[in-house]
Amino acid sequence: MVDEKLGAGVPHSSIDLYAPAQLLDPWEGYRQLRELGSIAWLTDLQMYAFTGYAEAKRALTNWQTFSSASGVMMNETMNQVLRGNTLCSDGERHAAQRRVIIDPLTPRALQPLKPQIDSMAKELVDDLVMRKTFDAVTDLAQHLPVNIVANLVGLPEEGRSQMLVWATQMFNCFGPDNERTRASMPVLEEMVEYATTQAVPGKLKPGSWAEAVHHAAARGVIDPSACPALMIDYMGPSLDTTISAIASAVYLFAEHPDQWDAVRGNAELIPSAINEVLRMESPIQGWSRYLLQDAVFGDATLPAGSRALILWGAANRDPVKYPDPDRFDVRRNPIDHLGFGAGPHACLGMNLAKMEIGAVLEALIARVERFEISGSPERALNHVLRGFNRLEVTVH
Repeated sequence: MVDEKLGAGVPHSSIDLYAPAQLLDPWEGYRQLRELGSIAWLTDLQMYAFTGYAEAKRALTNWQTFSSASGVMMNETMNQVLRGNTLCSDGERHAAQRRVIIDPLTPRALQPLKPQIDSMAKELVDDLVMRKTFDAVTDLAQHLPVNIVANLVGLPEEGRSQMLVWATQMFNCFGPDNERTRASMPVLEEMVEYATTQAVPGKLKPGSWAEAVHHAAARGVIDPSACPALMIDYMGPSLDTTISAIASAVYLFAEHPDQWDAVRGNAELIPSAINEVLRMESPIQGWSRYLLQDAVFGDATLPAGSRALILWGAANRDPVKYPDPDRFDVRRNPIDHLGFGAGPHACLGMNLAKMEIGAVLEALIARVERFEISGSPERALNHVLRGFNRLEVTVH
């Protein structure tokens, strides 16, 4: 029986990765798990935890063994709800859907948007610098993703204002079957209802990304029944992850002014700085995979039928991969970080995210010498996302 094999050959840990204190400050817990080994068995969740970079990347790039088709969440309710969308599918079905979703998100397709994004970022930063003190989350980080994505996806106006709430609660629903997950489920139901009844032909903006998904279904490229789930692909991950990354960048530069000086002195460091922000503060801390067959790691065999929690946030601070991993260094340029995942399920919107983050940093470089955290930052309590609810800063 599979149950007899679970956890054999790897260290066991009773750490609760989804306790509030751990979610708000995960690094010590990750360190404790990593000291046990790059893979550990979580007795509470009955899952394996991958904290080593090499092991995490191997899992993320091998869908034949570490499958997403059975869902990537830590509870079976959500695994059933989103089964079949790009996040929770594999093989040719996944590839066909991914081609449709990613078509407007390739670097070439996004290039015509760059002047508009740069202009919006400059106008926004100019306004905020005049105010001097502002919330780096609501006033800065949310502006571009909400305005750019909502318009390009082409969703009906009714419901757009709820996109941020829906996306945040959707990620909370990815956690284990606990009170926080269950409390978020009704909000997710609203999101699914909107995707099913409102994000449909006739209500979508002509020429929009969402309309293109329905056109692909009409041509037989994808199964029409997948359309609501694919709408959620656009409505959720495209917003919160970018917002989290922009706010985290401001926080890190406020805490490390020497690194801001380095970027201000050499704008060519912006791509490297973005990679380092994503490594240090991975917006997605991780989700799971289902093992379709046994996987051997050293002396341990992880059995088919088990589930592995791939902790991107922990892997990105693995000292075996990144020396002095807790040091923020904009010159490190960790181009192989796992902040966007890896393999066939790597983040669909990474190119747009990097364009938006880069535009904000370029605009800030021109106007800001220093960030000063004005109040007490409020971390967001979320099962998957790492970010802030509030980050008040004063710029100089």
